[in-house]
Amino acid sequence: MKKNYLIIGGSTGIGLALARQLHTQGHHVMVAARRLIDEPGISSVHFDATLDDAALLDLPEKLDGLAYCPGSINLKPFHRLTDQDFTDDFQLNVMGAVRVVRSVLPKLKNAGQASVVFFSTVAVKQGMPFHASVAASKGALEGLTKSLAAEWAPVIRVNCIAPSLTDTPLAARILSSEEKRKTSGERHPLKRVGEADDIASMATFLLSSEASWVSGQILHVDGGMSSLRV
Repeated sequence: MKKNYLIIGGSTGIGLALARQLHTQGHHVMVAARRLIDEPGISSVHFDATLDDAALLDLPEKLDGLAYCPGSINLKPFHRLTDQDFTDDFQLNVMGAVRVVRSVLPKLKNAGQASVVFFSTVAVKQGMPFHASVAASKGALEGLTKSLAAEWAPVIRVNCIAPSLTDTPLAARILSSEEKRKTSGERHPLKRVGEADDIASMATFLLSSEASWVSGQILHVDGGMSSLRV
């Protein structure tokens, strides 16, 4: 059955991979992001999650799923992080998600059984140096996930994916050479960095009816980083 999905921040990386997977399955997909995309069959509109109101988007009355994909990799020693760094990360990762979900909530409820997917980071569970700002905001997003999942059950499922380092434009500086890519991959038990489709496949599952008994979960798609020592 064809469903309606909204992806916030889907112009590159995981969000774009997710849009393509959902479209391939025959669903109607709208990508709302800072940059427009040219993907046949996928609607694309300009949207800044830190500034714009999702209530103004031209959405169908019934929204079966929402994925909020914006994120940041603001890695600095703690003594170099300013108040503004923490504020900026929180505004993008948490308040942007809060505003979007609040705006489209009536349309999610209209679906009868809808799904929301957020994105965190392995650094929340696995404490990592230089991640204080992003881990603080993503940790808040994980708390929001569980709270909303409890409040909206059984009508709306809410889950969060916590990836490790993934080969996307957001991580381009970290993976800027083959040597860096190899070193980063070796840190993972599965000996490679993630690909956008690895993470998007989990999001596609969580948005689908196949995950109808999954809610309030933080799913670690991280090459084993958060739980294995090999």
